[in-house]
Amino acid sequence: MTQQNCILVGAPMDSGKLRKGCLMGPDAYRTAGLADALRGLGHTVTDQGNVAPAPFAAKEHPRLVQLEETIAWTSSLADASEAAMKDGLPIFLGGDHALSLGTVLGAMRHADAVGRPLFVLWLDAHTDFHTPDTTDSGNLHGTPLGYVTGRDGFVGFPKIDTPLAEENIAIIGLRSVDAAERAALQDSAITHVDMREIDESGIARPLSAFLDKVEAANGLLHVSLDVDFLDPSVAPAVGTTVPGGATVREGHLVMEMISDSGLMSSLDLVELNPFLDERGRTATLMVDLAASALGRRVFDRPTRAY
Repeated sequence: MTQQNCILVGAPMDSGKLRKGCLMGPDAYRTAGLADALRGLGHTVTDQGNVAPAPFAAKEHPRLVQLEETIAWTSSLADASEAAMKDGLPIFLGGDHALSLGTVLGAMRHADAVGRPLFVLWLDAHTDFHTPDTTDSGNLHGTPLGYVTGRDGFVGFPKIDTPLAEENIAIIGLRSVDAAERAALQDSAITHVDMREIDESGIARPLSAFLDKVEAANGLLHVSLDVDFLDPSVAPAVGTTVPGGATVREGHLVMEMISDSGLMSSLDLVELNPFLDERGRTATLMVDLAASALGRRVFDRPTRAY
């Protein structure tokens, strides 16, 4: 992979759901050696520290969890994402998945400015295609793809002039989808790959087809990696564990294919809750996966004893 200017942006966002702990994620990635791993691959690394939410006044909402704070984070992260993409490849250290409300919006703005289409690869057990009106839990970390594709209900959020085209999105790793999400997804043009399809046909085929599509369009690629994409037996530090997820090898294959493509222009590492981790096991695995996405190969990685 071409050497990159990797820009680390901490997003200690913990407003997207009720269970707390993701605000510790950025420091866990730093402690697990993300910067050193990327420098060891020949990339330059700049750590910009942590973003803060825009000013906001908290209010009680009858259904939604910390709505105003999430809107404030969306505004600040969109600005940070757009600015960082002008200078290199930003890696957003989360933080819950609601941070992607802002990071994808910033990537959309940058893509529009340079005249290239944006594509989004969503590696997740969930669709995150809800809206504030359809979510039963009130947790806004389940709404980013609904927001960036222009679905209704996002009152107060930064305005999106040109929604992200649904056909430019692929969700891989699905295994927890409620009825409202399923109906909406089936009526959309989003590529969605569940674990049964992965079990039957493998993970490489649908990913390769999507990457070919991005390359053919000369697109930019935003990758959003949720800890719960992985099976909780190997990545326990997440508040939304769903058994039956991707294996370590499947995770590395995905990241190595992304590296081979040379298409990735920005990356989210989300939903790491160090409070639930086992001696930094999940943080270390996520750092290893990020390194694979930026050029490390399996034979480059030292073995570890747990």
